[in-house]
Amino acid sequence: MPDTLGAERAEGLPFRDTSLAAARTVAAGAALTAAVLGAVGLIGWIWDIGVLKSVIPGQASSMKPNTTVGLLALGLSLFVLARGPVVPRTTAAARAGACVAALIGVLTLVEYATGRGLGIDELLFKDNTALVDTSAPGRMAPSTATGLLLGGAATWCASMPRLPAWASQVPGLAVLTLGMVRLYGFIYSAPQLDRLGGYTGVALHSALAMVLLGIAAFLTRPDEGLAGLVTNAGTTGALGRRLFTAVLVVPPLLGWAVLAGEDAGLYERRMATALLVCGHAVVFAAVGFASLTVGRRIELAHARAEWRVRQNQLLQEFVDHTPAVVFIKDLDGRFLAVNTRWEKSTGVSRERALGRRDQDVLPPLMARAVRAADQEMLARGTALQREELLHMAEEPRHYLTTLFPLNDPSGTPYAVCGVATDITERVMAQREVARTHRRFLALLESAPDATLITDGRGIIVMANAQVKPLFGHAPEELVGSSVHDLAPGPRRRRHERLLGAYLRCRRPEPMVVDRELYGLRGDGSEFPAEVSVSTLRSEQDTLVFLTVRDITERRQAEAERAERYEQQRRVAYTLQHSLMGVPPRLPYLPSAHRYLASVQDPGVGGDWFDIIPLDEHRTGVVIGDVMGRGLEAAAVMGQLRAAAHALARTGMPPGRLMTGLDAFVGDLAGQLVTCCYLVIDQDAGEITLCSAGHLPVIALPPDGPARRLRAPVDVPLGVGDAGGGAPYQATTLPLPPGSTLAVYTDGLVERPGTDIDTQIDLLARTLATALEDAPADPAALDRAADRLVTTLIGDTDAHDDDVTLLLIGLPDRTDVPRARPRASARGGTPGRTSS
Repeated sequence: MPDTLGAERAEGLPFRDTSLAAARTVAAGAALTAAVLGAVGLIGWIWDIGVLKSVIPGQASSMKPNTTVGLLALGLSLFVLARGPVVPRTTAAARAGACVAALIGVLTLVEYATGRGLGIDELLFKDNTALVDTSAPGRMAPSTATGLLLGGAATWCASMPRLPAWASQVPGLAVLTLGMVRLYGFIYSAPQLDRLGGYTGVALHSALAMVLLGIAAFLTRPDEGLAGLVTNAGTTGALGRRLFTAVLVVPPLLGWAVLAGEDAGLYERRMATALLVCGHAVVFAAVGFASLTVGRRIELAHARAEWRVRQNQLLQEFVDHTPAVVFIKDLDGRFLAVNTRWEKSTGVSRERALGRRDQDVLPPLMARAVRAADQEMLARGTALQREELLHMAEEPRHYLTTLFPLNDPSGTPYAVCGVATDITERVMAQREVARTHRRFLALLESAPDATLITDGRGIIVMANAQVKPLFGHAPEELVGSSVHDLAPGPRRRRHERLLGAYLRCRRPEPMVVDRELYGLRGDGSEFPAEVSVSTLRSEQDTLVFLTVRDITERRQAEAERAERYEQQRRVAYTLQHSLMGVPPRLPYLPSAHRYLASVQDPGVGGDWFDIIPLDEHRTGVVIGDVMGRGLEAAAVMGQLRAAAHALARTGMPPGRLMTGLDAFVGDLAGQLVTCCYLVIDQDAGEITLCSAGHLPVIALPPDGPARRLRAPVDVPLGVGDAGGGAPYQATTLPLPPGSTLAVYTDGLVERPGTDIDTQIDLLARTLATALEDAPADPAALDRAADRLVTTLIGDTDAHDDDVTLLLIGLPDRTDVPRARPRASARGGTPGRTSS
């Protein structure tokens, strides 16, 4: 029954907060009144006040002590729950009161069922009421015990929100019914309604308290279950309240009227009348709840109708905010619905358009065209889409219109729906694309070189007219063929690999390739080609643009220039070596040298070095670098080498020799030279050196790391006055046998973006590593020279300065041959520091 009559808060039923608050107030007031009645009865037993025990003197039924306790507990519990909101502590107290009342009712019913007393009837007080017509003094009536049990169950269920509301409301209605039965018996003077056999009856104020408890239990959760059907603000609530009013008012009045007639002698059988009234009440209640169920269905239907109305409103709002023109017409062309966009486009309001035909609201030409399209769509029976130019209120616009029929369940069309999208911008864009395409074709045809456009697989999709004179094929003949077919057969695989590698790049940049690329003419001959390649990537495909140019004449000119350059390079190379000369190879002083000319000049530069035997013990070594490149620097280098060689052969000390060279350079306009002169005395184990702005000499002793020789560095040659400036200083340093010297020019250690000191340190470390545990013989020095050049230069084909490197080894005295050449002249023995 609860499932059919109501569940939790009735779906879709409206409620007013004021009505719910009033219902909760009624429930709390009824519960509190019931608790007061129980407290009054308890006071009557405490102070032995008879009128409080039995409100009607002379009646055998009185409120028993256990009844007062149960009513007080239930009233307070329901009062706490009805006031709400409840907290765990008050909920626990309410449940405790419910348990007390239910326990009293259960124990009393057990006594009635077993016929044995459990000692609870006079547990609190002795029953000394008059006319106690029962064999068990102090025991409450069975109806009262049942009411306490049901009231305890209703209160317990009401305190648990997870349980459905009807779990407390149905027991509450049962308690209400038990109380009403006693009141009906009193009104109609029918005590048999509440007394079963010889058992005591229900006291009048106990019955009233049970009625109040039933009302409180029913209304504790007024917006849920059965109570929600009565208290809601909709049609269901109004119907329920009327029915309950009829149920509670009509039967008592009807019964009173029947009894009045019987008392007047019109008829007999008071008991039958009372039972009839009770039956009426039960029937009316059932009819009431059945009516409420019907009302609920009505309310739900009403809610669904309102939902559909809201959905229609949402649909209309959606259509109004759609950027396309939307309209619906009947089969005669009358407008049934239009959206806001239609109003703006046509300049006709919705009120003026609805119910009118096309010709009533649209221009005549447009109306005829629109009507013809509707007729065509209806004849086809399927959707129709077309593009059209319509002269709307603003200006002529292009529209893409879709017409489709609206069919009833039988498939018969009853209306025409149209959706027109403004595609003016798209049409304009397409026209602009077409104009751009024509301009592109004109640009492609005006290109001076043959231009091919291929897809990502190398298939030609477009070519200009210049391919005809170059390849011997018309553009239309090449479209659809592979671009690799335009390369000679033996070279096609290489061309395919090059193009594939280019397309596999993540971001291929435009580039020009002219090395080892060849084209195939129509007559089968080959020609060298320069190809400019670029790509255009899209989501669907990749287009490759190839511009091909015949560079046969360029290759011939390049070959001629290369031949002339080679001739010049051979002449310059011969001149360079004739000016530099070949240094002597001394058996007692092994050496290795490397010279690399700059790739930017035809093999000539200003670097030089020389090894000069001085006497039996000493050998001179000179290295220099004329600033600049080319033939002029080489000419100055040749003069300086000859001068330095001649001055050294006279035995001139290093300082004076450098001063003489400075005077010589000063006579040459705009020249600047760095130079270093060393005198090696193997018998004394010393070296005397003088530097004119040159890089430091590296010495590798036999028992230590490579290091720079610390010596004064004077200004380069040619910086001072023409007559010779300040004297140059020379320094003598010890040099043990087994050492190795490295002298070099700046081309070996100078690199853009690097520190020159770092490079010199790298040279020293590499020298030490190359000659580690190796004798200072010519073969070892040659290997060390190769390693130094490889480490410091790297790519010898790309350096942009002259490079000179000279390695000199000082063997042990036991390894020095006895015979030494004698110098033609000898100067004085150099001191520790001279100038």
